[in-house]
Amino acid sequence: MSRGSGKGLSLKDKLDGNELDLSLCDLNEVPVRELAALPKATILDLSCNNLVSLPSDFCSLMHLVKLDLSKNRLQQLPLDFGRLVNLQHLDLLNNRLVTLPVSFAQLKNLKWLDLKDNPLNPVLAKVAGDCLDEKQCKQAAVKVLQHMKAIQSEEDRQRQRKLQAEREMEKKREAEQRAKEALERELRKREKAEEKERRRREYDAQKAAKQEMEKKTKKETVHTRKPASSSRPTQPPRHKPSWSRSVLRVLLFVLFCILCTLAACKLTELQHQPLCISVNTLYEDVVAALQNHKTLQNMLQHNSHQ
Repeated sequence: MSRGSGKGLSLKDKLDGNELDLSLCDLNEVPVRELAALPKATILDLSCNNLVSLPSDFCSLMHLVKLDLSKNRLQQLPLDFGRLVNLQHLDLLNNRLVTLPVSFAQLKNLKWLDLKDNPLNPVLAKVAGDCLDEKQCKQAAVKVLQHMKAIQSEEDRQRQRKLQAEREMEKKREAEQRAKEALERELRKREKAEEKERRRREYDAQKAAKQEMEKKTKKETVHTRKPASSSRPTQPPRHKPSWSRSVLRVLLFVLFCILCTLAACKLTELQHQPLCISVNTLYEDVVAALQNHKTLQNMLQHNSHQ
């Protein structure tokens, strides 16, 4: 296998105890799968190769204790580089690193670090300082870890603030939604009440109109019946026989007979007869009595006119 990829290399042949030296192998990529098969290789030397980046699965090599990546062309480390929690010694001399991943703060066992000859950002470069001797490299590890932990804490706070802001925004949206729903319910309730009131007014109006129509119809019916009954008297009245009229006729007949008798007794030769004398005497008495009864006299006059 070619030197460029590192494939075909017999890693076991290069393994010396727990040290695996892959320096100066002109590697362009790291043989992660082969390295994962050698968990005993806790010390790995990948210096002086052509590595531009490390694959993400490189961080699965959690058995590594010492790692030398110096004199490559690394521009950045994997974001989850902090998974290498057992790492104690890390050499990144002479690469092209500008910054470190935030997960670097998780390398709690890191005791030695060299970041010289990298185009680090000014803040990180000042924190890392020089690594000219053992003491400085140990101090670099401590200071960089503290710096990265501070960055991680700040990012965590920012993330928490963002989450809190999102929660507050979500609560606000929920509150606005609840308020909107409550307003819609209130509007629907009000519209329903208004609709009910409108229908009730229509019902009352229809009922009143119906009652008014019935009242008008009843009045028209009464008015229609009255002319029918009052139109009857326009016809000539029919005189119905009554007992008073019959009695009056009888009286008139009797009176007529009496008058005829009186006329005979007064105007004929019969006036000297005893019967006529009695009749004349009775007539005079009756006339005298009638004069005292004007009411009967008026009635007689009325009947005589008829």
